[in-house]
Amino acid sequence: MIEASAAGPARTLVYVAAATAGTIDIYEMDEATGALKPVSAFEAGKMVMPMAVSPDRTHLYAVIRAEPYRVLTLAIDRTAGGLTQQGVAVLPDNMAYISTDPSGKLLLAASYGGNKIAALSIGRDGLVSEDAGQVIPTGRNAHSIVSDRSGKYVFATNLGSNAVLQFILNAETGLLTANDPPQVATRAGFGPRHIVVSPDNKSIYVLTELTGHVIHYALDAVRGTLTEVESIASVPVDAGLSPGIAPTAPASSNFATPITAPVEDGKPRVWAADIGITPNGKFLYTTERTTSTIALLRVGEPDGRLTYVTNYPTEQQPRGIRIEPSGRFLVASGEKSDRLSVYAIDPTDGVLTPAGRYPVSAGANWIEIVAFP
Repeated sequence: MIEASAAGPARTLVYVAAATAGTIDIYEMDEATGALKPVSAFEAGKMVMPMAVSPDRTHLYAVIRAEPYRVLTLAIDRTAGGLTQQGVAVLPDNMAYISTDPSGKLLLAASYGGNKIAALSIGRDGLVSEDAGQVIPTGRNAHSIVSDRSGKYVFATNLGSNAVLQFILNAETGLLTANDPPQVATRAGFGPRHIVVSPDNKSIYVLTELTGHVIHYALDAVRGTLTEVESIASVPVDAGLSPGIAPTAPASSNFATPITAPVEDGKPRVWAADIGITPNGKFLYTTERTTSTIALLRVGEPDGRLTYVTNYPTEQQPRGIRIEPSGRFLVASGEKSDRLSVYAIDPTDGVLTPAGRYPVSAGANWIEIVAFP
């Protein structure tokens, strides 16, 4: 693989998947102001999302969620910022989330509609293998999958089954095996969605789609298991929202978990989406799509406990947020907006200050940011 440390000017590149337009919009970020300058757009295909960056920053992986389901391996030009397709691999299902393990040898994927996760090999050349090395059936609605920072353990959310699955990753074989216990349950009706790992690898934070809570788990570094510490609401009561409703399992489904629908009260529903944490681990942000807001939570030291602070209005139906690697700026996209928002992050209290809005193609959702020193 090409080394990311190869000679070249310092540069921060922002990649935004626009599912409706079928493009990945590319921007260069001004490292001092956070301003975005359009570079180009890569024609990926309709329903492009999600994406992930290789640990060495040489490749961007982009999923196409229209049939045939596939993942593109795109080489990143660190000088110009452009993307060049180097490979395409068939996926075993429609994948809602992908990530890489810290070694860069595995692409981890979760299928919401297919109720499964998968691990695909990544070659020394950075290309995703055509053959899915492992496909594991899960509970209902697998929504995200991430490795811890050691690369020893993997966690996946099941929104419809209200569970976080726990796996051990064999570094030699690249295979996942269920940990003991194989999962931890969330509260009924929470709907765990996206996951972030604290920079110190001591805490795992899970955003629940249907209630907007952030569940804080302590990670046992020896066993790779999670213990719930607290559950903090990121959607304030005065937002006037009721809990969301989990999708109903098909009649032919083998999942026996009963679903009790919330009482219909005429109120709009919570519809949380994404979660991010600053590189120093001090501030955590979540998005809620019904109210089009970003929440700020502060992370305590040394225990990682959370304190809800406030919400900020943002782009309509914010599906994705990313914090650039220096921790100074946050970028937010809205699926129903034709703009991206950039916010400056106050280093002392995490407060967001608007730093600019920029045109983006239709259906903007997933954001990845790559910084070259």
